[in-house]
Amino acid sequence: MPFVLAILVFVAVTFAAFAVISLFDERTARARTLRDRLSNVDKAADQPQPEAELLRDETLSQIPAFDDFLRRSDRISELQKVLSQGHVDIRAGNFLMLCAVSAVALSLVAFLFGRNWIFGWVGLLLGFFIPYAWAAHMRTKRFAKFEEKFPEAIDTLARAVRAGHAFTTALEMIANEISEPVASEFRQLYEEQKFGLPVRDALINLTERIPLVDVKFFVTAVMLQRETGGNLAEILDNLSYVIRERFKILRQVRVHTAQGRLTMVLLMALPPTLVMIMLTVNRGFIEPLFTDPLGHLLIVGGITLQTIGYFVIRRIIRIQV
Repeated sequence: MPFVLAILVFVAVTFAAFAVISLFDERTARARTLRDRLSNVDKAADQPQPEAELLRDETLSQIPAFDDFLRRSDRISELQKVLSQGHVDIRAGNFLMLCAVSAVALSLVAFLFGRNWIFGWVGLLLGFFIPYAWAAHMRTKRFAKFEEKFPEAIDTLARAVRAGHAFTTALEMIANEISEPVASEFRQLYEEQKFGLPVRDALINLTERIPLVDVKFFVTAVMLQRETGGNLAEILDNLSYVIRERFKILRQVRVHTAQGRLTMVLLMALPPTLVMIMLTVNRGFIEPLFTDPLGHLLIVGGITLQTIGYFVIRRIIRIQV
């Protein structure tokens, strides 16, 4: 019970502190924004216009104080990039709040179920990382779908170039004809160069949004062709063929490593499943594992060995193509 009260007090004090800080800082933030806009208007007449470029101010949280705090961390910026790449429509600040709520909720459930502080701390850690695991899964799923549709987009671009269309016009055709998520990324690529960003910079932004090997090959081929010349349609046809052949090899690799992946899932899921079953069927038999100091050492050793085994098996079944 003291563990539960400590968590509740920590959450209440944290939210109260952010609420008080936001009330005092919101008016200051608005005044600072207005002052910056007025200063920019005054400087516009004295300074030459800068080169046109696309800028987007992404707020990490609706709370001004929390937003200023998050902007100081590069890790939070990377987290926001992961959320954007996974097409998760939530700001990084709100996502951290979601992680905190998930951690507290799962910690309370685990503590009430196991009646032991070890369960509470394990639930706290798992609850905090579960939302991030979900966001990473959405990112991986979106990248996999992008890779599947990307050769079709390259073929469309090659046909458009071969038919006499300009490269930028072909980008618009891809945005209108290919399904998501390729359409949205190429639409952003087209709009960036349309509003004044150089094509080279727009292509580099594409590789930052979609950091896949195939996309980097595509961007490198297009930039080299624009600088040195050559038959762009033929280059794109060859690139599309290479990507499709690589997909065939990857599918063969997945078939050959299916047994290893299944073994990894079974070995990782078996210990916690057995613990849950024993807690339900015969609680007194396994309870010394959580009450005796030697049992605590065995739990730590088991989790450590499970983690090492996971990374070893994952390294064995991961074959780069």
